[in-house]
Amino acid sequence: MNILQLVPRLGVGGVEKSTVEVARHLALNGHKAVVVSAGGAFVKNLTAAGVRHYVLPVGQKNPVTMLYCFFRLASIIKKENIDIVHARSRIPALTGYFAARSTGRIFMTTAHGQYKRHLISRVMGWGKKVIVANETMMRYMRDNFNVPFQRMTVIPRGVDLEKFSFVLPAERAGGVFRVGMVCRFTPLKGHLDFLQAMSYVARKKQNIEVVLMGDISSANETYMKKIELAIRRLTLGDIVKFIDSDESVLKVMKTLDVLVSANREQEAFGRSVIEAQASGVPVVATKVGGVAENVIGGVTGLLCEGAAPAEMADEILRYAEDPSLMEKVAVAARKHVEENYSLEKAMKMTIRAYEDVLSRKNILIFKISSLGDIILVSPSIRAIRKRFPSACIKILVDVRFREVLDNCPYVDEVLTCDFENRDSGTGFLRLAGRLRREVFDMSVDFQNNRKSHLLAFLGAIPKRYGFNNGKLSFLLNRKAVLPAADKGPVEHQGYVLSLMGITEPDKKLEVWPAADGRSWAEEFLKNSWLKEQQELIAVSLSASKRWKTKNWPLSSMIKLTEMLALSRGARVVLLGTEEEHALAAEFVKKTKAKPINAVGKTNVSRFTGLIERCDALVTGDSAPMHVAAAVGTPFVALFGPTNPLRHLGPAKNRKVIHKQLKCAPCYKPSCFRGVWCMRSITPEEVFDAVVEVLRGA
Repeated sequence: MNILQLVPRLGVGGVEKSTVEVARHLALNGHKAVVVSAGGAFVKNLTAAGVRHYVLPVGQKNPVTMLYCFFRLASIIKKENIDIVHARSRIPALTGYFAARSTGRIFMTTAHGQYKRHLISRVMGWGKKVIVANETMMRYMRDNFNVPFQRMTVIPRGVDLEKFSFVLPAERAGGVFRVGMVCRFTPLKGHLDFLQAMSYVARKKQNIEVVLMGDISSANETYMKKIELAIRRLTLGDIVKFIDSDESVLKVMKTLDVLVSANREQEAFGRSVIEAQASGVPVVATKVGGVAENVIGGVTGLLCEGAAPAEMADEILRYAEDPSLMEKVAVAARKHVEENYSLEKAMKMTIRAYEDVLSRKNILIFKISSLGDIILVSPSIRAIRKRFPSACIKILVDVRFREVLDNCPYVDEVLTCDFENRDSGTGFLRLAGRLRREVFDMSVDFQNNRKSHLLAFLGAIPKRYGFNNGKLSFLLNRKAVLPAADKGPVEHQGYVLSLMGITEPDKKLEVWPAADGRSWAEEFLKNSWLKEQQELIAVSLSASKRWKTKNWPLSSMIKLTEMLALSRGARVVLLGTEEEHALAAEFVKKTKAKPINAVGKTNVSRFTGLIERCDALVTGDSAPMHVAAAVGTPFVALFGPTNPLRHLGPAKNRKVIHKQLKCAPCYKPSCFRGVWCMRSITPEEVFDAVVEVLRGA
């Protein structure tokens, strides 16, 4: 694996230490590790481990600088053949995200802090996998940035148990009682509260020393002045000692009697806390964020409220006045760290996270409408699942047709859209944002229209497959050329599948109705007085609401029904939606036969069960034709304004009637010539075709 980590600087801090540890572990285990930062004290640790470091100001918010970093990062990613871009801070994550997407690499993040709900902070939830240190952070990222639990993984920070060896507090004790903080110089860390607490301690305890360790060079100048002013105001100048990040944390930790974590705001983890616990240094920590998971109050450390200097001072004095408490806490804390926070365990979990994001593909299939078209894409869905057996496959469909895929075994989730209501206007952008949060690796566009192409692009999907059809297809980056000759819909999809390495897929259509579909059909037909062994022929009243030209005349359907009843004793069941109620009523009124009226009485499952129960189907170019092909029911398809070569799916037993007039196929929803292509199809020839497919069955 080739892993690139992004961090603003490499000074002292938990984020920086984790970056160095992961890079070193990768290098020692035969992987390529690259780190990009603005530099710092830990660079020498990286180079000593054989890790390549690039100096870039990735932590700067200046738009021009960020644009420069984007191009440089993209160049580094290509040069080092990076597989995963792993960002550990917000500003680097922003440039890293777009650099990873532009080069087709995987992007992941580690959320080290409880970020404010700011637009820039959202990028920390855009990773294909988001690493968090504990359950507290997992809930925070879910609640504040809508990151789903399944995309997050908990990896606690680790500490090198050999390096941070355990020493009992009594063996460390000397003439001076040293209390320190090891962290970045930033207001949320609570340095001012700590200094106030130490002024209380100094009044009751002699021979104390205060240690403040952090990266002074990168600290905010105004904040450092506040600290210096507080030291003078509290008359702590003689006992406060600043230690820069150039010094070893291990070396400093061995000199402390107590470590304090004084966070005022939510802290994700608190790395210095577990390093102190591993070393045998008792801890006092504020009950803020993830630190409260590391410190069990009264057992592995002492806790106090945040921004409460007096309470903090009391807890520090408890240690100072009770050596037995210090020893009891130190021993319990070391055991707790060994069981939960070893570096070896953390590194193994991190490697597994990298391997998981590399091996598991997230795939989005576009097939927004309609019922028949979704059935026609079933062989392709099956082929994609076979090609990527461990992938997470999701499909986007119109909310009206989601039921078609409810029981599909090849997809993990059905996503819905509603372009007539919620996803129109600005809702379209919200839908694109929703797809972006899913972090798909590739999209396969079988809808191939402007909306689907635009959604794939705005969803920041790195690999976007589809046809080069001129419908904003320049937004795709994996394009198939449209075939010159007319092809069936399944063969047509094969051109896109071939780009994914899928050749000669099984072309059988499938539909996946709920179990109650068949039982409803049997009960419905029984209540409609269908005799046992009586032939049942389905007739679809309307091929399309929009394409009136696809419809066979009502008078022809009525005559066919009477011919079937008179000649074969067959019953006809009428199929259609609620919109065809009036047409069905007119049909029943005008015929001498007794058709079964199922118009508007079915959902997808019942509709499928009913067609499966029929002996044959007569239909125009519409969904019932594809349902019949999927369930194995023989059918007669009547084509007029459309080309059967382009719309017929594979079927075992079918008969196509198509009058090849000079004006057909016209693909027009209206016709001033009286739709002669459909009117010229006679009931007699349809009857003969029905008899032929019945004989074949």
